[in-house]
Amino acid sequence: MEKGRLEAFSDAVIAIIITIMVLEMKVPHGEEWSVLLPLIPVFVSYVLSFVYLGIYWNNHHHMLKAARRVDGAVLWANMHLLFWLSLLPFVTGWMGENHFAPIPTALYGVDLLAAAIAYYILQRTLIAVNGKDSPIAVAIRGHDLKGKISPILYLAAIVVTFFYEPLALALFIIVAAMWLIPDRRMERVVDE
Repeated sequence: MEKGRLEAFSDAVIAIIITIMVLEMKVPHGEEWSVLLPLIPVFVSYVLSFVYLGIYWNNHHHMLKAARRVDGAVLWANMHLLFWLSLLPFVTGWMGENHFAPIPTALYGVDLLAAAIAYYILQRTLIAVNGKDSPIAVAIRGHDLKGKISPILYLAAIVVTFFYEPLALALFIIVAAMWLIPDRRMERVVDE
């Protein structure tokens, strides 16, 4: 199987997800600056989700570049990741429209956690197909602090949103900030 088709399909799906998210932002009625104020939570949630999709796209690109082969299991693992990412427009819109209320914010965290788990499954599936000594396996070996901390922070955000919503949002931002710099382990293998 050619991995190029998988990459192209994934790129297209992520582009569509971003398009859907921006189309969910409704144009306010009126021409004063004040009409934009109620849209601040919607815009903040959009920016956060846009950053997350950019992070996934970037890391997905590097991961597939390090892989030499894909098979049916990889295709399904990739679809699993894309499923959770495709829910981002819904949870983003619900969270923003409801000004980071606990239940929508918790569901946003659940979606981010599920996407992180799906990404991990995709990594492991690619390693299984490419071999334990393949470039992708070599890249993933070693210290993965960001990969281990992220799910813990997502879980913490899901719980804490019921007590103090701003802290949950801060945790989501912290995880995104950690991942803005792509995984150096993967970049080293890809650049070789």
